[in-house]
Amino acid sequence: MADVIPPDGSRANGEAEPRRQIESFDRSAEIVLIELLFFAYRDFTSDPDAILESYGFGRAHHRVLHFVNRHPGMPVAKLLRILRITKQSLGRVLKQLIDKGFVEQRPGPRDRRQRLLFATAAGRDLAARLLEPQVQRVQHAIEALPEARRGTARQFLEAMIDEAERSSVVDFVGAPPERP
Repeated sequence: MADVIPPDGSRANGEAEPRRQIESFDRSAEIVLIELLFFAYRDFTSDPDAILESYGFGRAHHRVLHFVNRHPGMPVAKLLRILRITKQSLGRVLKQLIDKGFVEQRPGPRDRRQRLLFATAAGRDLAARLLEPQVQRVQHAIEALPEARRGTARQFLEAMIDEAERSSVVDFVGAPPERP
């Protein structure tokens, strides 16, 4: 027997329907933006994915290499917070990047237990190869916008970040990359 949910959203047992079901024909502006984000992400990652495949790497390797390259000396703990992945997942990806000579780990200058991450010359080269097609794609998209609307994309992406973290993320990505 199927559940019958009255128009007020309540159920026979008194519980409210958790969320309105989104019908496949619903074409609200939000649904369209979500679908556009899926397609944009697919295309944004397609060029780097092809490069990564030749190394036996995936998107997790790309994200790790990107942040390690942009922020030399980043502690492993900070990278875990940025990526929001488990220690085990990061450990597997880091091991592969280290074993293949793209990342190196050094002890902290004051606390030898701290592990600081640095891209090697090969890692910096690979990070640049992965970034270039993405930079070109973003530049092309921004240049297609009217001059007065070019800041809108950044504002939209910033607004998508959880409010509790937004200012720290904006500060982090806006800071110039450090070089050792």
